[in-house]
Amino acid sequence: MTARKSGFIVGAVAGAGVACAALAGVGMRMGTASAETPQAVPAMAGSPAFAPPPGAPMSFADIFEKVSPAVVQINVTSKASPQPLRIPGLEGFDIVPRGQKGKPGQKDQGDEDSPSLPKQQSAGSGFFISADGYIVTNNHVVADADDIQVVLKDGRELKATLVGRDEGTDLAVIKVIDPKAKGKDFPYVNFENQAKPRVGDWVITIGNPFGLGGTATAGIISAYNRDLGDTTSSFVNYIQIDAPINRGNSGGPSFDIYGRVIGVNSAIYSPSGGSVGIGFAIPADIAEATAKQLIAGGKVVRGYIGVTISDFNSEMAEALGLKDVKGAIVSELVPGGPAAKAGLLPDDILTGVNGKTIANRSELTREVAKARPGETIKMSIIRDGKPRVIDVKSGTRPSEGSLALNDNDDDQGSGAAPTPDKPVTAKIDALGLTLSPIDAAARQTYKIDTEVKGLLITAVKGDSDAGEKGLAKGDVLANVNGTAVNTVADVNGLIATAKKAGRTSVLVKVIRQNRPVFVPLKIAP
Repeated sequence: MTARKSGFIVGAVAGAGVACAALAGVGMRMGTASAETPQAVPAMAGSPAFAPPPGAPMSFADIFEKVSPAVVQINVTSKASPQPLRIPGLEGFDIVPRGQKGKPGQKDQGDEDSPSLPKQQSAGSGFFISADGYIVTNNHVVADADDIQVVLKDGRELKATLVGRDEGTDLAVIKVIDPKAKGKDFPYVNFENQAKPRVGDWVITIGNPFGLGGTATAGIISAYNRDLGDTTSSFVNYIQIDAPINRGNSGGPSFDIYGRVIGVNSAIYSPSGGSVGIGFAIPADIAEATAKQLIAGGKVVRGYIGVTISDFNSEMAEALGLKDVKGAIVSELVPGGPAAKAGLLPDDILTGVNGKTIANRSELTREVAKARPGETIKMSIIRDGKPRVIDVKSGTRPSEGSLALNDNDDDQGSGAAPTPDKPVTAKIDALGLTLSPIDAAARQTYKIDTEVKGLLITAVKGDSDAGEKGLAKGDVLANVNGTAVNTVADVNGLIATAKKAGRTSVLVKVIRQNRPVFVPLKIAP
């Protein structure tokens, strides 16, 4: 089976026997952490701070000996999948896939000669977060599992069952149910989500790369708050590490030098499929919160307002004369959704949620997701250049699969009526575009929905800013600086207004394949 997403799951502490002390070190059922284990010390401001022992460690053997019994190999039997092991839209980024088992040339049961869908075996990583058998791993490791077996460090092979999984973070929780488990005696590890290692501090990963099992690698924290740009990363601000992680490390833990879980191995940047020293882990606080919800109810419930958004960057802000404004801009609203009911509009610029400033769409999505369904969310917005606050009653976010289906909806509409006016083509030299009204033939040729209004782009000057930014024949210019355009005169008038205000660019909304895209365009002299 192939995995669809990067593997990054950290167990949350929940359920009977679960350890949840943030600064307690490694919690093992067989005993407590050593009295000599260094502890986090208070920072000057009163918050916990990471305080490594003096000097670099001569060896990681003591840490590995303490925590490795809690790390398991997860063997999954499932139906074969033809999907490639790539993060959608991210060339060069591979998921940390489950390692494929079996010898070269060996066929699985139900191979290509069989009329039935073949079975395959694959392997990932995970770790105990409680003494009674709860294990955290990646959603993609177990999402399509027909059978789950975990292999402990002592060699025991035990049957497990799925407790819950979350596509939004690619996290999952499974639980040992094998009667041979002999009660509640599993070694487990704790999350650390308060005292964070600094960039440059040591990190240790343990997992099951290439099916080898129980493999330890070490490196440093390279960076925090990485955004990989895929669907999953909307809810995850990744930790970047350089400790080697490879295929089969999915769901394995990343430890600090005290043996506390700081993240879950998730994705790698890899043109070749192997480690090049750039890996990503889900932070412990996100993993812990997710795992708790999965254990409590089998799923994660998130807030939802029903908007499609894009990043609002400095170039867009300059085009609209909004100095230093960052956030997200509304492209579309779900008809009848919470945002539409509350009065949000396309082209509104979202700058804050419940008083917290947001810098991009990922931050907005995370803040909205924190809301409970039915809770009032105060959205700080800019409309027509003026700030305001709109109260939105949160809904419940649909599954990622349902949202993906809506995003890929290919309903192009029908019954396009001919326009009464003869199309007149005109060049807008200031933007490097050639525009014309949208007639019935254009709607049929470019599959433009009847409700889409604006001007058809019939040509783009290659060396213009529009050409360099990918505008193309068949796109529809819907508005300029938030004002709808239906004629070439409308466009020229808005460009003139921008020039008069001393601006060197305008923000245009372009409809491509019936989806809006915002693009800042420089005004040619």
